[in-house]
Amino acid sequence: MRGAAAAAQTGSAPVLLVGVDFGLPHFDHKLEELGLLAETAGMRPVARLTCKRKAPDAALFVGSGKADEIRTLAQMYGAVEVLFDQSLSPAQQRNLEQHLGLPVNDRTLLILEIFAQRARSHEGKLQVELARLQYLSTRLVRRWSHLERQRGGIGARGGPGETQIELDRRMIGQAILRTKERLAKVKRQRATQRRQRARRDTFNISLVGYTNAGKSTLFNALVKAQAYAANQLFATLDTTTRQLYLADAGRSVSLSDTVGFIRDLPHGLVDAFEATLQEAVDADLLLHVVDAANPHFPEQIAQVERVLADIGAAQVPQLLVFNKLDALPPAQRPAALQDVYERAGQPVERIFVSARTGEGLDLLRAQLARTVLAAGASDRLLEPPDVAGECL
Repeated sequence: MRGAAAAAQTGSAPVLLVGVDFGLPHFDHKLEELGLLAETAGMRPVARLTCKRKAPDAALFVGSGKADEIRTLAQMYGAVEVLFDQSLSPAQQRNLEQHLGLPVNDRTLLILEIFAQRARSHEGKLQVELARLQYLSTRLVRRWSHLERQRGGIGARGGPGETQIELDRRMIGQAILRTKERLAKVKRQRATQRRQRARRDTFNISLVGYTNAGKSTLFNALVKAQAYAANQLFATLDTTTRQLYLADAGRSVSLSDTVGFIRDLPHGLVDAFEATLQEAVDADLLLHVVDAANPHFPEQIAQVERVLADIGAAQVPQLLVFNKLDALPPAQRPAALQDVYERAGQPVERIFVSARTGEGLDLLRAQLARTVLAAGASDRLLEPPDVAGECL
Protein backbone atom coordinates (compact mmCIF):
# COMPACT_ATOMS: atom_id res chain seq x y z
CA MET A 1 0.00 0.00 0.00
CA ARG A 2 1.58 3.24 -1.10
CA GLY A 3 -0.13 5.30 1.60
CA ALA A 4 1.11 2.87 4.23
CA ALA A 5 4.66 3.27 2.92
CA ALA A 6 4.32 7.02 3.24
CA ALA A 7 2.93 6.57 6.74
CA ALA A 8 5.97 4.54 7.72
CA GLN A 9 8.25 7.34 6.52
CA THR A 10 6.37 10.34 7.92
CA GLY A 11 4.73 8.75 10.95
CA SER A 12 1.16 9.72 10.03
CA ALA A 13 0.17 10.21 6.40
CA PRO A 14 -2.96 12.40 6.04
CA VAL A 15 -5.80 10.44 4.43
CA LEU A 16 -9.39 11.15 3.37
CA LEU A 17 -12.03 8.62 4.41
CA VAL A 18 -15.02 7.89 2.14
CA GLY A 19 -18.11 5.80 2.86
CA VAL A 20 -21.16 5.12 0.67
CA ASP A 21 -24.53 4.35 2.26
CA PHE A 22 -26.42 1.80 0.16
CA GLY A 23 -29.20 1.48 2.73
CA LEU A 24 -27.65 -1.40 4.68
CA PRO A 25 -28.37 -1.41 8.44
CA HIS A 26 -24.73 -1.57 9.55
CA PHE A 27 -23.51 1.53 7.68
CA ASP A 28 -21.10 3.53 9.82
CA HIS A 29 -22.16 7.14 9.16
CA LYS A 30 -19.25 8.56 11.17
CA LEU A 31 -16.70 6.16 9.63
CA GLU A 32 -15.41 5.50 13.16
CA GLU A 33 -14.17 1.98 12.47
CA LEU A 34 -12.47 2.95 9.20
CA GLY A 35 -10.78 5.80 11.08
CA LEU A 36 -9.52 3.36 13.72
CA LEU A 37 -8.25 1.03 11.01
CA ALA A 38 -6.41 3.92 9.33
CA GLU A 39 -4.83 4.99 12.62
CA THR A 40 -3.84 1.39 13.37
CA ALA A 41 -2.04 1.31 10.00
CA GLY A 42 -0.13 4.48 10.91
CA MET A 43 -2.25 7.02 9.03
CA ARG A 44 -4.01 10.20 10.11
CA PRO A 45 -7.60 10.82 8.94
CA VAL A 46 -7.95 14.52 8.12
CA ALA A 47 -11.43 14.54 6.57
CA ARG A 48 -14.43 12.24 6.15
CA LEU A 49 -17.09 12.16 3.48
CA THR A 50 -20.24 10.03 3.23
CA CYS A 51 -22.92 9.90 0.59
CA LYS A 52 -25.98 7.86 -0.37
CA ARG A 53 -26.50 5.80 -3.50
CA LYS A 54 -28.89 3.06 -4.54
CA ALA A 55 -26.10 1.09 -6.19
CA PRO A 56 -22.36 1.53 -6.88
CA ASP A 57 -21.36 3.41 -10.02
CA ALA A 58 -19.75 0.89 -12.36
CA ALA A 59 -16.87 3.19 -13.26
CA LEU A 60 -16.15 5.37 -10.20
CA PHE A 61 -18.20 3.69 -7.44
CA VAL A 62 -19.48 7.12 -6.31
CA GLY A 63 -20.25 8.85 -9.63
CA SER A 64 -18.33 11.65 -11.33
CA GLY A 65 -19.89 14.50 -9.36
CA LYS A 66 -19.06 13.00 -5.98
CA ALA A 67 -15.59 12.06 -7.26
CA ASP A 68 -14.99 15.75 -8.06
CA GLU A 69 -16.08 16.61 -4.50
CA ILE A 70 -13.65 14.04 -3.10
CA ARG A 71 -10.80 15.54 -5.15
CA THR A 72 -11.59 19.07 -3.92
CA LEU A 73 -11.81 17.90 -0.29
CA ALA A 74 -8.51 15.98 -0.55
CA GLN A 75 -6.76 19.08 -1.94
CA MET A 76 -8.29 21.28 0.76
CA TYR A 77 -7.03 19.07 3.63
CA GLY A 78 -3.77 17.93 2.02
CA ALA A 79 -4.71 14.24 1.93
CA VAL A 80 -2.14 12.03 0.20
CA GLU A 81 -4.44 9.02 -0.14
CA VAL A 82 -8.17 8.21 -0.24
CA LEU A 83 -9.56 5.23 1.69
CA PHE A 84 -12.97 3.74 0.90
CA ASP A 85 -14.97 1.90 3.56
CA GLN A 86 -16.23 -0.60 0.97
CA SER A 87 -14.40 -2.95 -1.38
CA LEU A 88 -13.59 -1.53 -4.81
CA SER A 89 -13.23 -3.49 -8.02
CA PRO A 90 -9.86 -3.22 -9.80
CA ALA A 91 -11.47 -1.08 -12.54
CA GLN A 92 -13.12 1.27 -10.04
CA GLN A 93 -9.85 1.65 -8.14
CA ARG A 94 -7.92 2.42 -11.35
CA ASN A 95 -10.56 4.90 -12.60
CA LEU A 96 -10.71 6.70 -9.26
CA GLU A 97 -6.93 7.08 -9.12
CA GLN A 98 -6.91 8.57 -12.60
CA HIS A 99 -9.79 10.91 -11.74
CA LEU A 100 -8.46 12.03 -8.34
CA GLY A 101 -4.75 12.03 -9.10
CA LEU A 102 -4.16 10.27 -5.77
CA PRO A 103 -3.63 6.70 -4.57
CA VAL A 104 -6.95 5.02 -3.73
CA ASN A 105 -7.35 1.96 -1.55
CA ASP A 106 -10.25 0.17 0.09
CA ARG A 107 -11.12 -1.40 3.41
CA THR A 108 -9.95 -4.84 2.26
CA LEU A 109 -6.38 -3.80 1.46
CA LEU A 110 -6.25 -1.66 4.61
CA ILE A 111 -7.06 -4.71 6.77
CA LEU A 112 -4.54 -6.79 4.85
CA GLU A 113 -1.89 -4.14 5.42
CA ILE A 114 -2.57 -4.09 9.17
CA PHE A 115 -2.36 -7.87 9.29
CA ALA A 116 0.96 -7.75 7.43
CA GLN A 117 2.33 -5.25 9.98
CA ARG A 118 1.12 -7.25 12.99
CA ALA A 119 1.88 -10.87 12.08
CA ARG A 120 4.75 -12.19 14.20
CA SER A 121 4.82 -15.96 13.89
CA HIS A 122 5.91 -17.87 10.79
CA GLU A 123 2.36 -19.18 10.43
CA GLY A 124 0.79 -15.74 10.76
CA LYS A 125 3.12 -14.25 8.16
CA LEU A 126 2.34 -17.07 5.74
CA GLN A 127 -1.41 -16.58 6.19
CA VAL A 128 -1.23 -12.85 5.60
CA GLU A 129 1.06 -13.28 2.60
CA LEU A 130 -1.38 -15.70 0.97
CA ALA A 131 -4.30 -13.30 1.45
CA ARG A 132 -2.31 -10.36 0.04
CA LEU A 133 -1.12 -12.36 -2.97
CA GLN A 134 -4.67 -13.47 -3.76
CA TYR A 135 -5.93 -9.90 -3.47
CA LEU A 136 -3.16 -8.40 -5.62
CA SER A 137 -3.49 -11.09 -8.28
CA THR A 138 -6.81 -9.50 -9.34
CA ARG A 139 -5.12 -6.11 -9.76
CA LEU A 140 -2.20 -6.99 -12.01
CA VAL A 141 -3.61 -5.05 -14.96
CA ARG A 142 -3.66 -1.89 -12.84
CA ARG A 143 -0.15 -2.47 -11.50
CA TRP A 144 1.28 -2.85 -14.99
CA SER A 145 -0.80 -0.19 -16.78
CA HIS A 146 2.37 1.87 -17.46
CA LEU A 147 3.46 -0.80 -19.96
CA GLU A 148 0.36 -0.45 -22.17
CA ARG A 149 2.11 2.09 -24.40
CA GLN A 150 4.62 -0.61 -25.43
CA ARG A 151 1.97 -2.65 -27.22
CA GLY A 152 1.79 -2.80 -31.00
CA GLY A 153 -0.95 -1.44 -33.28
CA ILE A 154 -4.42 -2.83 -33.96
CA GLY A 155 -4.52 -6.61 -33.85
CA ALA A 156 -1.07 -6.93 -32.30
CA ARG A 157 -0.70 -9.61 -29.61
CA GLY A 158 2.07 -10.77 -27.36
CA GLY A 159 3.79 -7.35 -27.04
CA PRO A 160 6.25 -6.54 -24.25
CA GLY A 161 3.51 -5.12 -22.00
CA GLU A 162 1.35 -8.21 -22.30
CA THR A 163 4.40 -10.42 -21.79
CA GLN A 164 5.27 -8.59 -18.58
CA ILE A 165 1.70 -8.90 -17.30
CA GLU A 166 1.65 -12.62 -18.05
CA LEU A 167 5.06 -13.06 -16.43
CA ASP A 168 3.92 -11.27 -13.31
CA ARG A 169 0.69 -13.27 -13.20
CA ARG A 170 2.65 -16.51 -13.49
CA MET A 171 5.10 -15.46 -10.76
CA ILE A 172 2.35 -14.46 -8.35
CA GLY A 173 0.50 -17.71 -9.14
CA GLN A 174 3.62 -19.71 -8.27
CA ALA A 175 4.03 -17.71 -5.04
CA ILE A 176 0.42 -18.51 -4.10
CA LEU A 177 1.00 -22.23 -4.66
CA ARG A 178 4.18 -22.22 -2.58
CA THR A 179 2.48 -20.37 0.26
CA LYS A 180 -0.49 -22.75 0.19
CA GLU A 181 1.88 -25.72 0.43
CA ARG A 182 3.62 -24.21 3.45
CA LEU A 183 0.30 -23.48 5.12
CA ALA A 184 -0.87 -27.03 4.46
CA LYS A 185 2.20 -28.24 6.37
CA VAL A 186 1.35 -25.91 9.26
CA LYS A 187 -2.24 -27.19 9.22
CA ARG A 188 -1.01 -30.78 9.50
CA GLN A 189 1.24 -29.82 12.42
CA ARG A 190 -1.66 -28.13 14.22
CA ALA A 191 -3.87 -31.16 13.59
CA THR A 192 -1.19 -33.35 15.21
CA GLN A 193 -1.06 -31.03 18.22
CA ARG A 194 -4.86 -31.14 18.58
CA ARG A 195 -4.86 -34.96 18.42
CA GLN A 196 -2.23 -35.03 21.16
CA ARG A 197 -4.39 -32.78 23.33
CA ALA A 198 -7.40 -35.01 22.64
CA ARG A 199 -5.45 -38.09 23.75
CA ARG A 200 -4.58 -36.28 26.98
CA ASP A 201 -8.31 -35.72 27.55
CA THR A 202 -7.81 -31.94 27.45
CA PHE A 203 -10.86 -29.67 27.58
CA ASN A 204 -10.24 -26.96 24.94
CA ILE A 205 -11.53 -23.40 25.28
CA SER A 206 -11.04 -20.73 22.59
CA LEU A 207 -11.48 -16.99 23.00
CA VAL A 208 -13.31 -15.44 20.04
CA GLY A 209 -14.86 -12.04 19.47
CA TYR A 210 -14.82 -8.76 17.62
CA THR A 211 -11.47 -7.06 17.33
CA ASN A 212 -10.55 -4.86 20.33
CA ALA A 213 -13.11 -6.54 22.60
CA GLY A 214 -10.33 -7.29 25.09
CA LYS A 215 -9.67 -10.97 24.36
CA SER A 216 -5.91 -10.80 24.98
CA THR A 217 -6.34 -8.79 28.18
CA LEU A 218 -8.81 -11.39 29.43
CA PHE A 219 -6.47 -14.19 28.36
CA ASN A 220 -3.59 -12.62 30.32
CA ALA A 221 -5.80 -12.10 33.38
CA LEU A 222 -6.97 -15.71 33.40
CA VAL A 223 -3.66 -17.50 32.81
CA LYS A 224 -1.22 -14.84 34.08
CA ALA A 225 0.43 -14.75 30.65
CA GLN A 226 2.09 -11.88 28.80
CA ALA A 227 0.35 -12.08 25.41
CA TYR A 228 0.47 -8.75 23.58
CA ALA A 229 -2.60 -6.66 24.41
CA ALA A 230 -3.33 -3.10 23.35
CA ASN A 231 -6.30 -0.80 22.88
CA GLN A 232 -6.18 -1.07 19.10
CA LEU A 233 -7.63 -3.14 16.30
CA PHE A 234 -6.02 -6.53 15.56
CA ALA A 235 -3.50 -6.41 18.40
CA THR A 236 -3.41 -10.22 18.25
CA LEU A 237 -2.98 -12.24 15.05
CA ASP A 238 -1.16 -15.34 16.25
CA THR A 239 -2.86 -17.98 18.35
CA THR A 240 -1.45 -18.39 21.87
CA THR A 241 -2.39 -21.43 23.99
CA ARG A 242 -1.84 -21.83 27.73
CA GLN A 243 -3.06 -24.10 30.52
CA LEU A 244 -5.70 -22.65 32.84
CA TYR A 245 -6.14 -24.34 36.21
CA LEU A 246 -9.73 -24.37 37.52
CA ALA A 247 -9.65 -25.10 41.24
CA ASP A 248 -13.39 -25.84 41.46
CA ALA A 249 -13.01 -28.50 38.77
CA GLY A 250 -9.74 -29.84 40.13
CA ARG A 251 -8.12 -29.85 36.72
CA SER A 252 -6.53 -27.73 34.01
CA VAL A 253 -8.01 -26.80 30.64
CA SER A 254 -6.41 -25.53 27.43
CA LEU A 255 -7.17 -21.86 26.71
CA SER A 256 -6.40 -20.33 23.28
CA ASP A 257 -6.41 -16.64 22.30
CA THR A 258 -7.31 -16.18 18.61
CA VAL A 259 -7.44 -13.42 16.00
CA GLY A 260 -10.31 -10.94 16.30
CA PHE A 261 -13.10 -10.61 13.74
CA ILE A 262 -14.39 -7.46 12.08
CA ARG A 263 -17.20 -6.36 9.77
CA ASP A 264 -16.57 -7.31 6.14
CA LEU A 265 -13.49 -9.35 7.03
CA PRO A 266 -11.95 -10.17 3.62
CA HIS A 267 -12.82 -13.71 2.55
CA GLY A 268 -9.20 -14.22 1.59
CA LEU A 269 -8.22 -13.66 5.20
CA VAL A 270 -10.85 -16.08 6.49
CA ASP A 271 -9.55 -18.71 4.07
CA ALA A 272 -5.90 -17.95 4.79
CA PHE A 273 -6.38 -18.07 8.57
CA GLU A 274 -8.11 -21.45 8.38
CA ALA A 275 -5.27 -23.12 10.29
CA THR A 276 -5.55 -20.59 13.12
CA LEU A 277 -9.35 -20.46 13.17
CA GLN A 278 -9.46 -24.25 13.33
CA GLU A 279 -8.75 -23.82 17.05
CA ALA A 280 -12.27 -22.39 17.37
CA VAL A 281 -13.83 -25.16 15.27
CA ASP A 282 -12.26 -27.90 17.42
CA ALA A 283 -12.92 -26.20 20.76
CA ASP A 284 -15.17 -27.74 23.41
CA LEU A 285 -16.28 -24.25 24.43
CA LEU A 286 -16.05 -20.76 22.93
CA LEU A 287 -15.67 -17.76 25.18
CA HIS A 288 -17.31 -15.12 22.98
CA VAL A 289 -15.83 -11.87 24.32
CA VAL A 290 -17.98 -8.75 23.78
CA ASP A 291 -17.11 -5.10 24.36
CA ALA A 292 -19.94 -4.22 26.77
CA ALA A 293 -19.14 -0.49 26.50
CA ASN A 294 -19.52 -0.41 22.70
CA PRO A 295 -23.02 0.81 21.71
CA HIS A 296 -22.84 -1.35 18.58
CA PHE A 297 -22.18 -4.62 20.42
CA PRO A 298 -25.33 -6.40 19.04
CA GLU A 299 -24.06 -5.88 15.48
CA GLN A 300 -20.57 -6.99 16.51
CA ILE A 301 -22.00 -10.17 18.04
CA ALA A 302 -23.84 -10.83 14.76
CA GLN A 303 -20.66 -10.31 12.73
CA VAL A 304 -18.74 -12.80 14.88
CA GLU A 305 -21.56 -15.31 14.52
CA ARG A 306 -21.37 -14.99 10.73
CA VAL A 307 -17.65 -15.74 10.68
CA LEU A 308 -18.12 -18.67 13.07
CA ALA A 309 -20.76 -20.05 10.71
CA ASP A 310 -18.41 -19.59 7.74
CA ILE A 311 -15.65 -21.64 9.41
CA GLY A 312 -17.99 -24.36 10.69
CA ALA A 313 -17.96 -23.39 14.37
CA ALA A 314 -21.60 -22.29 14.71
CA GLN A 315 -22.56 -25.38 16.73
CA VAL A 316 -19.72 -25.14 19.28
CA PRO A 317 -21.16 -24.27 22.74
CA GLN A 318 -20.66 -20.65 23.74
CA LEU A 319 -20.41 -18.57 26.89
CA LEU A 320 -20.85 -14.84 26.33
CA VAL A 321 -18.33 -12.75 28.27
CA PHE A 322 -19.28 -9.08 28.32
CA ASN A 323 -15.94 -7.40 28.98
CA LYS A 324 -14.94 -3.80 29.90
CA LEU A 325 -17.39 -3.59 32.79
CA ASP A 326 -15.17 -0.82 34.20
CA ALA A 327 -15.89 1.32 31.13
CA LEU A 328 -19.67 1.26 31.64
CA PRO A 329 -21.27 4.39 33.18
CA PRO A 330 -22.84 3.71 36.61
CA ALA A 331 -26.35 3.99 35.15
CA GLN A 332 -25.60 1.22 32.63
CA ARG A 333 -24.01 -1.28 34.99
CA PRO A 334 -25.94 -4.58 35.13
CA ALA A 335 -27.94 -5.47 38.23
CA ALA A 336 -26.29 -8.92 38.27
CA LEU A 337 -22.97 -10.03 36.81
CA GLN A 338 -24.45 -13.27 35.44
CA ASP A 339 -27.68 -13.77 33.54
CA VAL A 340 -29.15 -15.33 30.40
CA TYR A 341 -28.87 -13.45 27.10
CA GLU A 342 -31.11 -14.09 24.10
CA ARG A 343 -28.95 -14.74 21.04
CA ALA A 344 -30.73 -15.62 17.78
CA GLY A 345 -33.77 -16.63 19.83
CA GLN A 346 -31.76 -19.01 22.01
CA PRO A 347 -30.78 -18.46 25.66
CA VAL A 348 -27.03 -18.21 26.28
CA GLU A 349 -25.22 -17.78 29.59
CA ARG A 350 -23.69 -14.31 29.96
CA ILE A 351 -21.15 -13.05 32.48
CA PHE A 352 -20.02 -9.44 32.94
CA VAL A 353 -16.32 -8.97 33.70
CA SER A 354 -13.55 -6.42 33.65
CA ALA A 355 -10.36 -8.05 32.49
CA ARG A 356 -8.52 -4.87 33.44
CA THR A 357 -9.69 -4.65 37.08
CA GLY A 358 -10.49 -8.33 37.67
CA GLU A 359 -14.14 -7.80 38.56
CA GLY A 360 -16.26 -10.83 37.69
CA LEU A 361 -13.31 -13.11 36.91
CA ASP A 362 -13.99 -15.39 39.90
CA LEU A 363 -17.55 -15.80 38.66
CA LEU A 364 -16.22 -16.65 35.19
CA ARG A 365 -13.79 -19.25 36.56
CA ALA A 366 -16.59 -20.84 38.57
CA GLN A 367 -18.83 -21.04 35.51
CA LEU A 368 -16.01 -22.59 33.48
CA ALA A 369 -15.46 -25.18 36.21
CA ARG A 370 -19.16 -26.10 36.20
CA THR A 371 -19.08 -26.43 32.40
CA VAL A 372 -16.01 -28.67 32.49
CA LEU A 373 -17.47 -30.88 35.26
CA ALA A 374 -20.77 -31.18 33.38
CA ALA A 375 -18.92 -32.15 30.20
CA GLY A 376 -16.99 -34.81 32.12
CA ALA A 377 -20.21 -36.25 33.55
CA SER A 378 -21.74 -36.31 30.08
CA ASP A 379 -18.72 -38.20 28.71
CA ARG A 380 -19.00 -40.80 31.47
CA LEU A 381 -22.68 -41.35 30.65
CA LEU A 382 -21.69 -42.17 27.08
CA GLU A 383 -19.22 -44.87 28.17
CA PRO A 384 -20.47 -48.51 28.32
CA PRO A 385 -21.18 -49.66 31.89
CA ASP A 386 -18.54 -51.76 33.60
CA VAL A 387 -20.55 -54.93 34.43
CA ALA A 388 -18.94 -57.68 36.50
CA GLY A 389 -20.41 -61.16 36.07
CA GLU A 390 -19.67 -64.85 36.37
CA CYS A 391 -18.41 -66.97 33.52
CA LEU A 392 -20.87 -69.77 32.97
